[in-house]
Amino acid sequence: MATQIERKPTDEASAISFPVTGMTCAACQARVQRALTAEPGVIDASVNLVTRSAAVRYDPSTVSPARLIAAVRATGYDAELPTATEDILAESGDSSPEIREARSLALRAGVSVLAGVVAMALSMGSMGSMGSMGNALANYSLLGLTSVILLWAGRDIYRGAWKAVRHRSADMNTLVALGTGSAFIYSVVATVAPNLFARNGIAPDVYYEAVIFIIGLVLAGRAIEARARSKTSEALRKLASLLPSVARVEEGGAWVDKPLAQVHSGETVLVRPGERIPVDGIVIDGSSEIDESMLTGEPLPVAKSAGDSIVGGTVNTTGSLRYRATSVGADSVLARIVKLMRDAQASRAPIQRLADKVSAVFVPTVLAISIVTFLAWYFIADVAALPRAIAAAVSVLIIACPCAMGLAVPTAVMVATGRGAELGLLIKGGEILQRAGDVNTVVLDKTGTVTEGTPAVERVMSSDTTGRDEVLRVAASLERHSEHPVASAIVRAAGARKLRFAPVENFKSHTGSGVTGQIESRRVAVGNAQLMEALGVNFNEDVELNPADNAGSELFVAVDGRVFGTIIVADAIRPSSREAVDKLKSLGVDVVLLTGDRLSAAASVAETAGIDRVVAEVLPEEKVEEIRSLQRAGRVVAMVGDGINDAPALAQADVGISMPKGTDIAIEASDVALMRSDLRSVPTAISLSRQTMATMRQNLFWAFVYNVVGIPIAAGVLYPVTGLMLSPIIASAAMALSSVSVVTNSLRLRHVKLA
Repeated sequence: MATQIERKPTDEASAISFPVTGMTCAACQARVQRALTAEPGVIDASVNLVTRSAAVRYDPSTVSPARLIAAVRATGYDAELPTATEDILAESGDSSPEIREARSLALRAGVSVLAGVVAMALSMGSMGSMGSMGNALANYSLLGLTSVILLWAGRDIYRGAWKAVRHRSADMNTLVALGTGSAFIYSVVATVAPNLFARNGIAPDVYYEAVIFIIGLVLAGRAIEARARSKTSEALRKLASLLPSVARVEEGGAWVDKPLAQVHSGETVLVRPGERIPVDGIVIDGSSEIDESMLTGEPLPVAKSAGDSIVGGTVNTTGSLRYRATSVGADSVLARIVKLMRDAQASRAPIQRLADKVSAVFVPTVLAISIVTFLAWYFIADVAALPRAIAAAVSVLIIACPCAMGLAVPTAVMVATGRGAELGLLIKGGEILQRAGDVNTVVLDKTGTVTEGTPAVERVMSSDTTGRDEVLRVAASLERHSEHPVASAIVRAAGARKLRFAPVENFKSHTGSGVTGQIESRRVAVGNAQLMEALGVNFNEDVELNPADNAGSELFVAVDGRVFGTIIVADAIRPSSREAVDKLKSLGVDVVLLTGDRLSAAASVAETAGIDRVVAEVLPEEKVEEIRSLQRAGRVVAMVGDGINDAPALAQADVGISMPKGTDIAIEASDVALMRSDLRSVPTAISLSRQTMATMRQNLFWAFVYNVVGIPIAAGVLYPVTGLMLSPIIASAAMALSSVSVVTNSLRLRHVKLA
């Protein structure tokens, strides 16, 4: 990142994203970036050429959003604050601005190229003309045609160049304006005062057709870029367009169709079979099966009835549902996913800093090379020195293209994050995308990650003095106050046996160990051996302590300081876990199973899943230390967990990857949120990152090589050997091609094969 100024982040930092218009190349992007970063109170800023936006984290006590906008405008570009009522879904789903831009550029480019053909015909006609009057008439006609093209088709180029001059800077518009402007002025003088050239022994040649073709090809390149940018956002638009335009809401005992923007939380909504659910909510009555594949990727519909949550954008398949709207607008699950994707696409990968550094000095360097080229040809050329000097200098200005460097990284980030969303991966930005490719160790939580996360009671054991139902009743009474999956399994088992729950007092959860409380004036504890030892509980010899099923979790049930029963809870391994582990190994990634469960249960799961290393019986803080230990050993670690219980470890890891958790999908708990309960998404994420980084490096390599090779050729270094000079028209075509090639290479990520 250019001219990065380090500042200490504050707990009160705010973030804002806003559009920036007028940027056309990497030099533009770098200038806006420097201006924002230099503002006092700005913690970091990211300016994206592809999305034409800026994302800024700042200290609101030092700088205001209005000041940030002013800083952008001071660089010669325009920006505006987002409105308070911004509809992120509608905005992200609206492709009309991109389409209008592409169509406008394509129209102006097409007309310019046609005008160039006409200009070329007129020029050839004047060359064959018998008299000076015919030449003059043709030249004046060319002057009029060229003036129209410059003022109409090329207006944005010259307007941008003038803004840059006013702000004492230079960008791609500057190069094109100088090149075409020099050729145009030279041609005007040759048209108006041909005798001035004749007296100095120089033929009064004109370059009107070159000026027109250059404008046309530059605009054609930008039109193709605009069209390609719209393709990189297709995944975002597909998500944003999932919601219907209206919702059927109950008002005064009748059902009324209301626009989605007018639906409020708490209103009652009706959805019929085959309709998309308009807003998030909780089912009041009715039952149906909901196709949630757009969120989870799971092909089978999910049964929903009273009390269940449903998500806007999913499809109701069989029955009618009446439900209460909960999260609407920007608070909905779909809107949060779209915002996450949009923020990710607007973010920058660290590799972008290289392009930023080059772009900061690129345009001034090209201007210097162009001046040197002009002087060299003017003083060295033995024939037609001035025309050759102008042609060579113009070719240098035109062929130099910072656009390709500016597009190299952000286009790849946009395509990759869009491809990731289609595959059920929400990747939070370019930095995460780059970091994931370096991962060489993946640490997996057991419950809900390698296993299904829905454990079931397999066996209940008790002493001679107590029945198994009593052991289960006491344990369930206590565990129903816990949200742990194992607790839910015990409560479900007690409910299936229709056991009566007892009231609980002084309930306390012991993270990673179990729970305690008071039931019917007795001290009760349910947990693992560590909890029993910590509480000083005596084990009853009649209770089986080493069950045959090593894959199950063993929980002890103690009353008044003495264990009187055990419960074995087992969790089935996901069918895809073994395949996921094999794919990670094929990528050269080590896999570790890290769990708070007992070693025998963890070892059994690891053996089935093909995991070689197991770290078991660890508390949440010990999981963090294990991650740190791997990092100290030089490993780049990705932690995969449920995003809640494993939050400290997810935060410590180089890349935190969360498994789905209900409809919330743990968006805020990780760097990468998996939308599908499938571990195979983890090797897919790593493979996508590596493919994306390879594409970014290819883009930057060709962008740099293009300029390193192209500029000297345009300056005429091959002329002494080949006798050939690069025409400004060919230079402009090559310039457009370089940007298009970078975008096209990035678009390959949409179809590349992943692990």
